[in-house]
Amino acid sequence: MFDCSVNPAVESGMEAHNKTPVVLLSCGSFNPITNMHLRMFELARDHLEGSGQYTVVKGIISPVGDSYKKKGLIEATHRLEMARLATESSDWITVNSWEIDQPQWLETVKVLRHHSEELRAVGKKGDEVDLDKYGKKRRVSRSRLSSSPQLQRVVPQVMMLCGADVLESFGIPNLWKPEDIVEIVGRYGVVCITRSGNNIHKFIYQTDVLWKLCRKIHVVHEWVTNDISATHVRRALRRGQSVKYLVPDPVLSYVQEHNLYSSESENKNADVVLAPLQINSGASLS
Repeated sequence: MFDCSVNPAVESGMEAHNKTPVVLLSCGSFNPITNMHLRMFELARDHLEGSGQYTVVKGIISPVGDSYKKKGLIEATHRLEMARLATESSDWITVNSWEIDQPQWLETVKVLRHHSEELRAVGKKGDEVDLDKYGKKRRVSRSRLSSSPQLQRVVPQVMMLCGADVLESFGIPNLWKPEDIVEIVGRYGVVCITRSGNNIHKFIYQTDVLWKLCRKIHVVHEWVTNDISATHVRRALRRGQSVKYLVPDPVLSYVQEHNLYSSESENKNADVVLAPLQINSGASLS
């Protein structure tokens, strides 16, 4: 096993004003959002702030649009609302609908660019980066920045937050453009949460482009094993089994109220090729 992370013992003495403010961005289906999706944000924040180099000022959940065409992907309106319900109790994680609102599927790198440009645009309006204008959770965004006056003059860095399965998907032919991988990792950086059954260190080592950029990949080990996945949740719901404590209670109530996730919904897009595979392989999006 190798270690590309900064040694917290070395960085722990850094002054607060030298820390880089970070906005964590998680893109995905959230079909449905689970407690593990939310837990990833907490793990990432603890890891980054524990390094002494960063202060996490915001988390953003960006559900993918319907045009992604993933098998079993229910309507974006439902996934967006469930994500909003799930984050009501969080004072720093928000949900953004920009990606869903686009007429066509967008590569993740374009979503990262959008949010990075939004933050830069806000920063150009004055000496302070006023996150009040950028997200819903205004009180926390400002209070976390106000603890360090210097941070108010620095545009936060957007980092991609994902699980090990997403990082390993970089190796699937035609799912990601090579130049997008370089930009995502090299320009923005990735915070990757380990999962049981994934050897993400080995994958990074065996992938030349990731090995070259490995210092921009923050691998966070989840010591409290949590194998909750949206796939498992949907399977249980189809079978009439309980998913209580796997998803936030408001999400469960919403699922039950709208009778979501059935055998029929799981077969949606079953005969359709995933949007990135169609685009990157040169196939038509008809």
